[in-house]
Amino acid sequence: MNHAILDDLNRRMDKTVEVFEHELASVRTGRASVALLDSVRVDYYGQLMPLNQVATLKTPDASTITVQPWERNLLPAVDRAIRAADLDLNPASDGAILRIPIPPLSQERRKQLAKNISRMAEEHKNALRQVRRDANQRAKKLVKSKELSEDLEHDLEAEVQKATDAHVKRIVEIAARKEASILSV
Repeated sequence: MNHAILDDLNRRMDKTVEVFEHELASVRTGRASVALLDSVRVDYYGQLMPLNQVATLKTPDASTITVQPWERNLLPAVDRAIRAADLDLNPASDGAILRIPIPPLSQERRKQLAKNISRMAEEHKNALRQVRRDANQRAKKLVKSKELSEDLEHDLEAEVQKATDAHVKRIVEIAARKEASILSV
């Protein structure tokens, strides 16, 4: 029974780390990356669709993203959606393609982004702690129902803590790498 708890714990913690990595991909580093536009939703015939489902996104160089809508009449809607996404990006249209120059980050903006990364890391570490709490509560319920001995519960709690520490360490390392890439000029 304790293997089921550990398997579930590791699966949920891995997912939390994966979500954190995905969210960090959309944080601007001063280099062009199509992941910057992951949060952009375009009004497509009354439906809000992710940008990458209505257009081809490319990075022809380190400081430009190109967006080519699959339907030419979507160009104005895509332009509006990118400007409204609060990403500090200003697309330029040539009638068929939007070119989005990625301006270099100011030192002040870099520090703000680093703070945001720290905040995001803390939120995900809290999520990991919640998963740990759930696993420990499940173990306590098994002890109450006599399906698990108290000795095994202590062993299980130690394993749960070990897994939690490992996942928290991964989040800290990922955040540190991202902060370093943002703060380096």
